[in-house]
Amino acid sequence: MFKYDDWPNFRINEGQFPKLTFKNSFMNAIGWFILVAVLIAHVIDTLAEWLNMRAADTVLPPALVHLYDEEAYEKAQTYLKSNTRFGMFKRVLDLVALLLFWFLGGFGWLDVVARSFGWGEIATGLLFVGGLVLLNGVMGLPFGWYHTFVIEERFGFNKTTPKTFWMDRIKALVLGLLIGVPVLVLVLWLLGKMGESAWLYVWGAITLISLALQYIAPTWIMPFFNTFKPLQANDPLRQAVLSYAHNVSFPLTNILVMDGSRRSSKANAFFTGFGKNRRIALFDTLIADHTIPELTAIVAHEVGHYKHRHLLKGMITGILQTGAYLFVLSLCIKLPGLYAAFGLEQQSVYAGLVFFGLLFSPIEFLLGMLSNYFSRKHEFEADAYALETAPEPEALGEALKKMSVKHLTNLNPHPLFVFLNHSHPPLLQRLAAMERILLVKP
Repeated sequence: MFKYDDWPNFRINEGQFPKLTFKNSFMNAIGWFILVAVLIAHVIDTLAEWLNMRAADTVLPPALVHLYDEEAYEKAQTYLKSNTRFGMFKRVLDLVALLLFWFLGGFGWLDVVARSFGWGEIATGLLFVGGLVLLNGVMGLPFGWYHTFVIEERFGFNKTTPKTFWMDRIKALVLGLLIGVPVLVLVLWLLGKMGESAWLYVWGAITLISLALQYIAPTWIMPFFNTFKPLQANDPLRQAVLSYAHNVSFPLTNILVMDGSRRSSKANAFFTGFGKNRRIALFDTLIADHTIPELTAIVAHEVGHYKHRHLLKGMITGILQTGAYLFVLSLCIKLPGLYAAFGLEQQSVYAGLVFFGLLFSPIEFLLGMLSNYFSRKHEFEADAYALETAPEPEALGEALKKMSVKHLTNLNPHPLFVFLNHSHPPLLQRLAAMERILLVKP
């Protein structure tokens, strides 16, 4: 076991790494609060997943009998169970790794290593945070590989090659270095230099950076991972979508096709950006599987998000939440007990950021449920808009059914699992809501 009073004498070039030895003597009220909160969240998530797996019904819902055969539906149930068991196993290992690293003094050990170089606070903070990010990334690699090349491959979804898998992670690392590192440097500098009002400066900086990323992401970041090509001028789908957009006064000049088939056979569509960078993108797999009326209805759903200002509302909510988060951070980061709970004797801005993330986890857990609730509400609103404006409104329901069949969607998720995890309503709820709208539509 290493002693705290030995830390100042530690130097990497001497090869005297402190040893990790189990100890919990640094636990205090804050530490116990974080530990209990983490364990409760783990138990709730595990219970929800177990109930969700148990709720899988072997009887096919009548509304989808004409789409599924017995073999396909059984495959969907197996896919659900495989993913659930994998997710539960990964969650347990993540929890064990966190607790071992915590109680073996890993945070204190990493702080010693980072400080031993004798660099300034910001450079030391980059080493500390970078070490945690690197450790977490390395631990996640086997799980990412297994999910892609075993589970997704087994059920016919995977189109990712090993080269693409590794290139995606290299690209993510490059983006993290180009964007994440400068942002972290700025945050550490502001929190360390601006005194009591530092959180306001950080809030303003993060807000500006977030808005800038929203603007440049469609043209600079997304093409870093995928290829986007505009539909040809004479393409019937382009003509149908642009005609619809004109009828509903939606400012759209182009529709992009994304090479989603490069990684998966699953399909999707999304609306992103603002100003002249606003765009709707359709996966090539989506176009291959759906008719023009169905694709137009899907676009109508995405336009519904724009018309109801869901993106703007989400952006404003995110900015306000960030401000509240930073204000509470500015209060908690001064607490000596926060650092003592993780085995650190010296306070630092960089360690405070990491530890406050764990302290704030119960609130984030609740905010996540609230966010999912409003997201599901927004999906119903976008569906309703599509039914009101699409040339063939019934096509939206048919498109959703097709996607559910192809994606092996769980048709009977447990309510608790939906409440905790679903950003979209279950298919049968969406279809029932659509049927009610169509019945009263003139």
